[in-house]
Amino acid sequence: MSTILGLDIGTEFVKAVLAKPNKKGDLEILGVGKARQAEGNMHAGAVADIPAVVNVCEDALVKVEDQAGERAELVVVGIAGELIKGNTTTVNYTRKNPNKPITESEMEEIIKKVQQKSGEVAKKTVALETDNDNVEVRLINSAIVSLTIDGYKINNPIGFKGSDVVIQFYTAFAPLIHVAAIEKVCAELNLDLLTVAVEPFAVCRACLGDDLSSNFSGIVMDIGGGTTDVAVVEDGGVEGTKMFSIGGRSFTHQIAESLGTDFETAEEYKLDFDTGKLDDRIKAKVETAVDRNLSVWLTGVEVALEEFQNIGSLPRNILLCGGGASLSPLQEKLAISDWYTGLPFSRRPIIHLIDVEDLPNLDTDHLNAEGLGTLDHSFTTALGLLRVGVDTLASSPEETGLRAKISKLLQK
Repeated sequence: MSTILGLDIGTEFVKAVLAKPNKKGDLEILGVGKARQAEGNMHAGAVADIPAVVNVCEDALVKVEDQAGERAELVVVGIAGELIKGNTTTVNYTRKNPNKPITESEMEEIIKKVQQKSGEVAKKTVALETDNDNVEVRLINSAIVSLTIDGYKINNPIGFKGSDVVIQFYTAFAPLIHVAAIEKVCAELNLDLLTVAVEPFAVCRACLGDDLSSNFSGIVMDIGGGTTDVAVVEDGGVEGTKMFSIGGRSFTHQIAESLGTDFETAEEYKLDFDTGKLDDRIKAKVETAVDRNLSVWLTGVEVALEEFQNIGSLPRNILLCGGGASLSPLQEKLAISDWYTGLPFSRRPIIHLIDVEDLPNLDTDHLNAEGLGTLDHSFTTALGLLRVGVDTLASSPEETGLRAKISKLLQK
C-alpha cells in the first residue's frame, strides 16, 4: 500500500507524519517533521495566506521525507475552525420486510438522506454565522456512531434481518472556500490529496485505532494555536465535534499584554513557564495572565459541551492533545476547579495528556531505532489523519468485505 502523509496545518505549526500500513495492519511511522507558521498565515484555524502556508508545509515535508528516505504519495489534511459543523443525527425506521436481509442499496438510500438533511442544517447554520445566504458547504466526514436492529447493537447492518432499525450518523461539513484553500495548498506541493478530515474527528480515530468494536468513551480536546477542538466519543462512536477560537496564541497575547512585551518574548515566557528558567517575578505575572485567559477558555469548553446535553451523562475521561495542552496551569485548572458542575458529568472528570505510545495500531520501531525525531501529544492530530487515510483507502474499489462495503457507502 502507498505511503500516507498526515498533514496537520495548524495555526502555530505545520506537523507532518509519513507512514505506511504494514502486514499486521498497523501504521509504521517512517518520519516526522514540523515547521513554525508566521502569525498571519492562519486565521481561526483556517488558511489565510496560501503561498505562505505552502512554504511552511514545504519545510515540514522536506524534514519528514529526509527522515523516511522516500517521498509522500498520498496526503490527508486536517481542517478546523468554528465554521466546521459536526453533528450526530439519529434515524429511526421500520422496515417493510423484516425477513429480508439489509442490502447495500437500502443502506445507501438511508445514508444519502441523512447526509442531505445534515448538509442543509449545516448550510443554514454557517449562513447565519457568516451573514451569507449563498455560502456553500461540503461533506467532509461521515461515520456510523451506533446501529441497532430490534434492540441489538451491531457493527455493520449489511446482511442482517430485522424490523426496527435505529442508526446514529456523525456528519461534518465545512465551507467550500476552506476546502478549496487546502486543495490549492496540496496542488502547489504536488501532493495527491486523498481526503480532508475534520481534525477532532481525526483525533478520535487515533484513539480508536482499528478496533471496530471498541467501547472507548471519552472527551477529546485538541488545543491548538488558534482553536480548541472538542469531540465526544461514546462507546466507540463519535457523538459530535465542536470548535471555538481560543487556543495557545490567545494565552501568548494575554501574557504580552499583561507584561507589556512583544509576542515572541511572551511566547518564550509561556514555553519556559514549567522549565524553571523564569525568575519568580516574571513567573508570577505569567501565571496571573494565563489564569485570566483560562477563565475565558473554560467558558468556551463549557459552551461546547453544553451542545451534548442530549446524550445524558458525559464521559468522565478527558484526553488532551495539541501544543496548547502542554501548559500545566491548563491541565491543573481542568483537574481541580469546579468548571464541570453545570454539565451532566456523574463525577469530577479525569484529565489525561495523550501518550502516543498508548495509541493503538501504531508501529514506531523504525522511528525509535533510527532516532528520527520525537512523537508526542502534539502530533496526535497528524496520526489521526493517517488513520482516516487508511479508512478512505479501505473504501477503494479493489477492497472487499463488510468493512469495505460500509466504508464505500459513507464515502459517497
